[in-house]
Amino acid sequence: MQRKDDNPVLDAVLNMLETVRILWWRFFDWLAVVPWKKLLLVSLLVMIIGGMLGLGALPPVLVLSSVLIKSLAGGKRRAEMAATAAASRADREALERRVIEAEMAALQAQIEPHFLFNTLALIGQLIETDAERAALVHADLIRYLRAALPQMRQPGMGRLGQQIDLSRAYLNIMQARMQERLSYQIEVPEALAQAQFPSMMIQTLVENAIKHGLEPKTDGGHIHIHASSDAHHILLQVSDNGIGLNPHAEDGVGLGNIRERLQALYGIQAALITEIPESGGASFTLQIPLEAA
Repeated sequence: MQRKDDNPVLDAVLNMLETVRILWWRFFDWLAVVPWKKLLLVSLLVMIIGGMLGLGALPPVLVLSSVLIKSLAGGKRRAEMAATAAASRADREALERRVIEAEMAALQAQIEPHFLFNTLALIGQLIETDAERAALVHADLIRYLRAALPQMRQPGMGRLGQQIDLSRAYLNIMQARMQERLSYQIEVPEALAQAQFPSMMIQTLVENAIKHGLEPKTDGGHIHIHASSDAHHILLQVSDNGIGLNPHAEDGVGLGNIRERLQALYGIQAALITEIPESGGASFTLQIPLEAA
């Protein structure tokens, strides 16, 4: 049933005013960004068409008004539009970062139980054959969990020292599993221990080196972790002498995740550099902006 206070004429007038308002702000935004050369050309066309149609003083008034509006308010409007665009871009990038971190956390949640169960099974086997080594693996597992759990609960930024502690405990456990087939060396300056560093990236490279480089190799091999810095970046290299890389193969899930996170966190300021050493194996270098504590 139609309401008594409905007024078709009033509704039509309000709709027309709303349309005029929208068109006005679109015209205003266009004036703010249009180059002067293009505005002068359009103004000339308006003057010519207005003269042909006999519109009198209307075209000159429109042209003069447009020039005044652009001169007086164009700069401010451009700044407002740029600020709005920048805020939208920042929100979008923040959302992308949150999505990528959530994907990383989900991936890590899938990987951790598998590693944990295998390590517990190894400890159970060693208790019967080598109790002393079982105790060492147990201690390394505790160190690993102490380093990993805070990063799993709050994925994002951590400290380089934390990332190294995590990888060292992991490598000790893998040494107990692979025995003489795995050796490693870690060289990280103490001065970089408190530098900010994205969580789980080093660990992903270490796991990748073992899974794709050393485990498929009959006699295993060596992993070398080396960190250095210059005035602007931390360079963290994880290299191995395993079976090497296929230069034509695409990145796997882990490496692809690292590249996406670097892009979301730092843009062009960070990179994952892949190299194939002449001596064989593979080398991955994380280039991260230096943001010391």
